[in-house]
Amino acid sequence: MTIFVFLTSGLCLAEEYSVPNEGSPYKSIDEIQFNQILHLPTGLVVDLEQMVDTILSSRVIYIGETHDNLEAHRIQLEIIKKLFERRKGKIAVGMEMFRKSAQNDLNLWYNNQLSDEKFKKVFRKNWGGGYKLYQPIFEFLKSNHVQLIGLKSSSQTEARLKKGFTQVNFPEMDENDIYHKAYAEAVFGGNNSKHGHDNNMLYKILVLWDESMAETVADFLQDLQQSDSILIVLAGGFHVQYGYGIPKRAFRRIPHSYSTILPFVSSVSSELKDREMKIKPVSIPLVAADFGWKVNYKVLPKIKIRLGIGIEEVTGGVKVKSVSPGSIAEKMDIRKDDLLLSLDKEKLSGIEDLIDRLQIKNVGDPISIKVSREKAEVQLQGVIKKSE
Repeated sequence: MTIFVFLTSGLCLAEEYSVPNEGSPYKSIDEIQFNQILHLPTGLVVDLEQMVDTILSSRVIYIGETHDNLEAHRIQLEIIKKLFERRKGKIAVGMEMFRKSAQNDLNLWYNNQLSDEKFKKVFRKNWGGGYKLYQPIFEFLKSNHVQLIGLKSSSQTEARLKKGFTQVNFPEMDENDIYHKAYAEAVFGGNNSKHGHDNNMLYKILVLWDESMAETVADFLQDLQQSDSILIVLAGGFHVQYGYGIPKRAFRRIPHSYSTILPFVSSVSSELKDREMKIKPVSIPLVAADFGWKVNYKVLPKIKIRLGIGIEEVTGGVKVKSVSPGSIAEKMDIRKDDLLLSLDKEKLSGIEDLIDRLQIKNVGDPISIKVSREKAEVQLQGVIKKSE
């Protein structure tokens, strides 16, 4: 959905659209060094141990992110590791990237009954691309047997909301937070003019996401089996900042102690400028978070090898939806509706597998792909050329 790009995937530069200093009365993120942590309410710089000392008594700890920023995920993992150590393993991690409907699969994975290949497919089904961004976090959770919880509403619930249904599997929804709404409208106004979307419906979907995730947080807090554990929530910065997204809505359901942490990027390199969101200035008279961690903006390397095909993951392999003229795929005679079965005689488990294995190849390398076409298997040969 376009709203996904608007509200969770784009890079947000805080000073551009908030009150000065992200709501802090004392100091701006711009005034501290990279990788330093600022306690926003006091303007004091703290280290990781001091921050953890402060948040350790919270039942819920929200850590925001810009989804494509590797540095945001680095600090999320640092905090998770430190809390795991200090809480003697009594933690769980809830992620926006998984829907509630995925919980059975997540439980199987937690209990080592779901392979990593199948887990990647669960991630892609729930979120899409970008598995590598979260892979270090997943590896730590699995190796240390940390429970993973899906937070978001189901796609069916979202579809019902779009169709105008009422009182059908919806959480209690508050659409009256003036600051939450003003900020969302600023995002829609800056990014939505070309798309002709119904901003009112986009806002309803956004509220549904926040309320659904808050409902999951509240369920965790009321689960007696989790009474001695804390929940670490990983979600897009919009859902965490200023507390009016998930935190306030979870607190409305069951008052509890919580802390919020945001990675902040104060500048963007010229080659990444196209990733910035367009935000109409709007003043929010709230502190953006309890702690701001200043980070650089780093993204995954660009895909260097492309076959030149549009693809989708289906049962049994990867299906070709389109083939670009003049591409490696066209020269290999890969065709629309082919099912890609193997690459260099190794079975393809899915889209991520295909992309990862292409990236270890170099221009000039031979490539062999087996496809299923019209009930027959065909072996196709080619040579890697420079991607256009």
